[in-house]
Amino acid sequence: MSDAPVITHAERPRKAPAIEFRDVHLAFDDRVILDGISFSVQPGETKIVLGGSGTGKSTILKLALGLLRPDAGHVFVDGVDISAMKERALLEIRQKIGMIFQDGALFDSLSVFENVGFRLSEQDATLEDIEDAVRRTLRFVNLEDAIDKMPNELSGGMRRRVGIARALIGSPKIILYDEPTAGLDPPTARTICELAMKLRDLEGVSSIFVTHRIDDARQMASEFVTIGETGDIQIVHERDDFCLVNTRFIMLRRGKIIFGGTDEELWASTDPYIKAFLS
Repeated sequence: MSDAPVITHAERPRKAPAIEFRDVHLAFDDRVILDGISFSVQPGETKIVLGGSGTGKSTILKLALGLLRPDAGHVFVDGVDISAMKERALLEIRQKIGMIFQDGALFDSLSVFENVGFRLSEQDATLEDIEDAVRRTLRFVNLEDAIDKMPNELSGGMRRRVGIARALIGSPKIILYDEPTAGLDPPTARTICELAMKLRDLEGVSSIFVTHRIDDARQMASEFVTIGETGDIQIVHERDDFCLVNTRFIMLRRGKIIFGGTDEELWASTDPYIKAFLS
């Protein structure tokens, strides 16, 4: 019989949060952007960040990428404090993160293939490996047929999906979404949200999803993706007898978190500011 200590379920070490902010402060001159905010994103969890313009939503993403440093407090990525990390070390951390911008942020002079494979080409991957990864990722976002197109040949929704594909190269386990549906019509915005849900529910990706669109927030928090008996991907709406455990909200106002919790708790809030925002 082994002499190794027995670890009960309660004693098993928990995984470090994918992202954690601890009492983070940031100001530009006299303008306070973040005023002592603390929250965490657990592995496989999506944190939806709501708030009006100028409340610090996009600033959170820049801090998580190490593009900004907090004036005080700490930012952790995968258990590592990046708050004062040197740029060379940050490059390694950023390999774990995919970033999705409002407009897709594609290189206009590069084809879809070259845009999506850009990170791998910078890492001197072979052309065969790049093509395999690019085709597999474009297939995930239903755009393999667009592999040879230029960005100016794409619709707005297609550009966003190419941006998602580019963020997925290297299979990062953390994705940051900065208003990914801004300016899109409702059906296209729904498609983008469904891709985010596929990553959350089928790939176990952790994410921060910044948005001002309440419809996006409702969809992300009330629907999930599963594989049907025949292997097809299905979008399922949560039932009354359970709610999603891998999606939570925070709301910012004047640099502070004024709400943190589930969608049911958010819709039931009696706070005047939250009620006005949701309406």
